[in-house]
Amino acid sequence: MTNISIASFSFHGAVADGTLDVFGYLEACRYRYHLDTADIWNGLLGSDVEVQLNEDRLRKVRKAMDERNLTCVNYHADGCHPWEADAEVRAKHHDLAQRHLTAAEILGAKTVRIDTGGADRFWTDEQFDFIAQAFIAFAERAGNGGYKVGPETHWGATNYPDNMLKLHAAVNSEHYGILLHLGKDTWTSADDYDRALAPIAIHTHVDQRTCYERIDASLAILAEAGYTGALGVEHHSGKNEFAEVEAQIGLVRRSQSHTRSGRPQGYQGNPLLDPANERAHN
Repeated sequence: MTNISIASFSFHGAVADGTLDVFGYLEACRYRYHLDTADIWNGLLGSDVEVQLNEDRLRKVRKAMDERNLTCVNYHADGCHPWEADAEVRAKHHDLAQRHLTAAEILGAKTVRIDTGGADRFWTDEQFDFIAQAFIAFAERAGNGGYKVGPETHWGATNYPDNMLKLHAAVNSEHYGILLHLGKDTWTSADDYDRALAPIAIHTHVDQRTCYERIDASLAILAEAGYTGALGVEHHSGKNEFAEVEAQIGLVRRSQSHTRSGRPQGYQGNPLLDPANERAHN
């Protein structure tokens, strides 16, 4: 059965108010949620890039993971996407991306997410060629390091399957894939969106809407595509995060049990609307 992880952005509210740091997150993953995975967003490592990427501190984080028998299934890095209109910014982002890849390697990440840049529906030819070449180089480094790298279906052009499939073909590396944020509404349907992109996914984000409205469909689509990565539960509200994450994990685990043993008769996919539950309380 596919592993579950917690995208650490799920706790961005607690990180922002100073009540959670990376070491508390690792403790929660292992002993509160009983996982053997870590799923680290660079913002969890500190608000300052120099703190985030300090190699001595990263080695302490890696030691803390090893002590808890946690594997870093994904490292997601903000602020280092290849494309920006300003050439000087592109150069800075290139250097920062290399530092983030070093961080991922220290942490032993199995996959790495770096966004592409490009906020419009389509990339221009110049943007596309620049982004493709950047990810070809990232994928080469990833291959040498034994991990995979790619962008998330996250913002701008990356929200559309046609763009992501075109980029996947251009990079053409077994060490490249995408972080699939499941169920986006930018395609003909959420199911069609997932079905188009699941074959090239190396990691996932499973948000609240997916968990509560269509988790069985999403997991079935991933299984049909032969997906073997982790199911990265992600919460976005910034409030009541520990309980909300626990609820989402429970729904993913429930759906996994449906795969093993089948769904209750009358089950409609949303536990809040399940007629079997309604009958049980009448």
